[in-house]
Amino acid sequence: MRRRRSVVLSVVVAMVATVGAAWGALPAYAAGPTATFVKTSDWGSGWEGKYTITNGGASTINGWSVAFDLPAGTTMGSYWDALLTSSGQRHTFTNRSWNGSLAPGASVSFGFLATGSGSPANCTLNGASCGGGTPPTTAPPTTRPPTTPPTTQPPTNPPTNPPTSGLPRHFLTGYWHNFDNPAVELRLRDVPAEYDLIAVAFAEATGTPGTVTFGVDPGLSASLGGYTNADFTADVRTVKARGKKVILSVGGETGRVAVNDSASATNFSNSVYALIQQYGFDGVDIDLENGLNPTYMAQALRALRNRVGANLIITMAPQTIDMQSPSVSYFKLALDIRDILTVVHTQFYNSGSMLGCDQSFAYGQGTVNFMTALACLQLEAGLRPDQVALGLPAGPGAAGGGIVAPSMVNQALDCLARATNCGSFRPPRTYPGIRGAMTWSINWDVANGNAFARTVRPHLNTLP
Repeated sequence: MRRRRSVVLSVVVAMVATVGAAWGALPAYAAGPTATFVKTSDWGSGWEGKYTITNGGASTINGWSVAFDLPAGTTMGSYWDALLTSSGQRHTFTNRSWNGSLAPGASVSFGFLATGSGSPANCTLNGASCGGGTPPTTAPPTTRPPTTPPTTQPPTNPPTNPPTSGLPRHFLTGYWHNFDNPAVELRLRDVPAEYDLIAVAFAEATGTPGTVTFGVDPGLSASLGGYTNADFTADVRTVKARGKKVILSVGGETGRVAVNDSASATNFSNSVYALIQQYGFDGVDIDLENGLNPTYMAQALRALRNRVGANLIITMAPQTIDMQSPSVSYFKLALDIRDILTVVHTQFYNSGSMLGCDQSFAYGQGTVNFMTALACLQLEAGLRPDQVALGLPAGPGAAGGGIVAPSMVNQALDCLARATNCGSFRPPRTYPGIRGAMTWSINWDVANGNAFARTVRPHLNTLP
């Protein structure tokens, strides 16, 4: 993001590792150890399956092994949260080092993809019948295959229920300036109606590590003829009454918020929670362009979520370079908190050229190929489609590079959602759940005639 001037980054390329995730509802308690199966998705030519092992006994299980047969013509694909060995149509999944011990009443799940029809049969758990795990049940079919979950690097945190943000299936995010620059200054209540999620930019660091603060910028207040914290708070209520969501963005290009230990993580969580209570924000956006510690930021966000609840919106706005590899801190944070993460809207601008998920060559910013190939990288490395959005500048003045016509954003969304309007790069599958788009910024969009919002927002309603 930019406040007054853009910084154009150098080209950096990195090989992509893959990371996967799985979470779901736990089965009912049953006597003795059980392994229950469910198809979580079925798109005709293939399906996604999940087994949940539950220790219904009275003593701890130290290690588990689930084996089953797939019918002829059905092949095993990617899998996650377990290790796999196969012999013909017999497949055996065993625990990883981090999920093998199950206390009485505890459960753990693993998942996999399969191509073809049919379901597992002849299931055994540690050599005995899977018990409550058969016969398998099937969830209602869906029309899309999921992104390919990988086989390495399991989640570092136990899964929880996904966010219940109240946002549309596909939505438009825009950043609102809490400062004055050459763009149009706006009171929050004057944000155009096309924006579903408004990210207030920005919360500021204080002298206490991890602690952030927020108040209406004096320069903005003067430009608007007097705009107070009380006016802003009233505007938050007004905007939310219209069905919109308002979150507080932390950081920005010049932001220096540092969460590097447990104490600063606690400070961050406490201070953001206080601002949520004071102003009525629906969540927080992480836009730290000067680096972050994924371990302690994850700790802070989980603590905040525990206090606010499942309706907390958590978004991230990394630079393109920060989402080139799952080993990079920003990408790692997104994967580590994907059970509570709402969406990542990567800044597909000020980037130069970057590798996409095909790892063939660097795609130039400002093209449909760039947007789709780099979004594909995130989709194929562990984020769900509903957690990925495209972040673009609203028009001239908003960025130093990567500005595209809003119609090109629609093309990229079409390519990802239904494999139409693609450039030379074509993703390996479709992602109908792709979440939408973000723009920097609402103020720049208004300065440029609202072209971004008026072009992209109606198109989101046409996506699957």
